[in-house]
Amino acid sequence: MFAKPKSPAFLSRPATPRGAGLDLRAKADKVIEFFKKPYVAPLTAGSAFILVVIAFLNLAGDPDAASQSVRIKMPKTTAAKAPPPRSGAGEAAEGETFTLDSLGLFGDTPVEGFNLDPAAEAEPGHAVITLPGDETATAAEAGPRAARIPLAQSPIAGLVQTTNSGPLPMISPAGLTPASAYARPFRSDGRPYVALIVGGLGLNPTATRQAIDQLPPEVTLSFVPYTQGLQGWIDLARASGHEVIVEVPMQPTNYPDTDPGPQTLMANAKSDELQNKLAWSLSRATGFFAVSNYQGSAFLKDKAGAQTFMSVLKSRGVAFIDDGQARGLQGAWSRASADRVIDSQINAQAIQAQLIGLETTAKNRGSALGTGFGYPVTLAVALRWTQSLEAKGIQLAPASALLHQ
Repeated sequence: MFAKPKSPAFLSRPATPRGAGLDLRAKADKVIEFFKKPYVAPLTAGSAFILVVIAFLNLAGDPDAASQSVRIKMPKTTAAKAPPPRSGAGEAAEGETFTLDSLGLFGDTPVEGFNLDPAAEAEPGHAVITLPGDETATAAEAGPRAARIPLAQSPIAGLVQTTNSGPLPMISPAGLTPASAYARPFRSDGRPYVALIVGGLGLNPTATRQAIDQLPPEVTLSFVPYTQGLQGWIDLARASGHEVIVEVPMQPTNYPDTDPGPQTLMANAKSDELQNKLAWSLSRATGFFAVSNYQGSAFLKDKAGAQTFMSVLKSRGVAFIDDGQARGLQGAWSRASADRVIDSQINAQAIQAQLIGLETTAKNRGSALGTGFGYPVTLAVALRWTQSLEAKGIQLAPASALLHQ
């Protein structure tokens, strides 16, 4: 009447033969005996280790991730002869990535002693700067401008060595050097003379264009090697009568807090590395008569590195002008050191005081050299100062006039 209950599944499984356990133990003994053979265990362990390392590297990603690196977002590369940006004052060129602060060239130091009022414009796009004494100057103010006689277009035949990385300066077979061929001609009229270098140019189109167009052609202009279209800027500066310097980034004592960029000459670097980085800076363009240091408080103390640097410049006929940190260092084709950095304090009164100090040095010694950056206040004060020199009996000279062998 009731159906017969089904047996549980585990009760219906076939029984395990008595000999099965012995067979498993025999197989395990065979495996153990295999690994006891010479070389089998070490080879197996080594293979397992290699597989673990490969798996780790695949999972960890970039094996160079811990290496020190400098990453700078560069603009798209353009032809070396590309014309420089022609944006108006206050406008950034389209696609511009670098700014003056990108490499720490122009910090956020408060500018005191003058009033920059973008709303007050003498001409559209030109802000008015009120200098001490209620004098005013604008970035477009030219005053009585000296004749703009263009310098010879670069490159000059025989002064360029063509390389895969770019054109390198060289001494011509006839003995002509870039230090002499690309310098602005100068003849002393017997009066004391002063020279001024304005540096940090190229990264900011507005400041660069103002320095080229508004400063007298006797003022020497110094360019950052990371500048996009550097050759175009140098061509424009020389067409306006300015001789040109290219800045070489060098390691400061507070590196890497202050980092001059990926092509920085490092203290205690290997000679090959040092020469390659210097060649990079020298090959960015043609038409410069000298190089200058950007930073370098640590590198210039490295005797071996500094000597290699100077030897390369001597072999290529290039001058070296420093901001005063390398005074006494010899070895380049020709040399000069600045007497003053005119805008170490970025305010109009301090800059004027430094320029007056240059005048005093020139009167006492016969000549003097100052250097500064293309800050708006520096450009405005320097412009007014250059216009006052004639009445003071002082001649304005290019920096190359102070070079010595």
